[in-house]
Amino acid sequence: MQSKFFPLIDIGANLSHSSFQQDLDSVLERAREAGIAHIIVTGTDHDSIMSANELHDRYPDFLSLTAGYHPHVAKDFTIEAMNTVREYGLLPQVVAIGETGLDFNRNYSPRGIQQEVFASQLEIACQLKKPVFLHQRDAHDCFHGILKEYRDKLPGGVVHCFTDSRKALYDYLDLDMHIGITGWICDERRGSELQNLVREIPLNRLMLETDAPYLLPRSIEPLPKSRRNEPVYLIEVLKMVSLCTGLKEHSLAAQSTANARKLFGLRNHQLTEQKSELISDT
Repeated sequence: MQSKFFPLIDIGANLSHSSFQQDLDSVLERAREAGIAHIIVTGTDHDSIMSANELHDRYPDFLSLTAGYHPHVAKDFTIEAMNTVREYGLLPQVVAIGETGLDFNRNYSPRGIQQEVFASQLEIACQLKKPVFLHQRDAHDCFHGILKEYRDKLPGGVVHCFTDSRKALYDYLDLDMHIGITGWICDERRGSELQNLVREIPLNRLMLETDAPYLLPRSIEPLPKSRRNEPVYLIEVLKMVSLCTGLKEHSLAAQSTANARKLFGLRNHQLTEQKSELISDT
């Protein structure tokens, strides 16, 4: 048995969440030790964008961030909010505009407002020439229609936490979008469709993420008592994708990392050199 080294990039973690306030240093150290080379902290509203940027200032070589307004808070997207997204989007450490998109499952913001705010943030991304970090739940047709209008002017993007149908997957692939896979795939109750679909995602379109502290992979044994997800568990997502696709873990890790580097413009010096002997191949 020969150990292989690999770096991983977690393209979406909500590290400004209150559950990380007391032990973030330990959370990040566990991630480093596991071979996580970089984490992109998700900005979903004014406060989380500011917090994510402060975290970047503390860990500039390990963290970058996105800047956007989640569809849940689209009703709060004022002129000032738009300016916040645009101003932060100019910063080099902000590697994407988002999290933005549509969520017709919970409808915390009216659907019409969600659509307007989604289009506004796509316009900002086009102006700044930055990729987009996208959310879609129970809104595919409308979401796809709006995204398609702007796609030619966007440098790229990722449909984060993909959990939808084969039709939706191919609609996004036809737009040359990346697909983000989370711990949803590790859920034997509701992730079975995704377990079958993931093998149809081209390797150069695949990305891995935790969406921490949400979507703790249910394949972890034993499950942590807190049930809080964190970047170290990206390894579980990698393992499940490997199991579902039949591809070796080190190949998946290398490709997803290369995809993230390219889409988000992460330079080599932005990635930590931490490595971990987590994969064994015969």
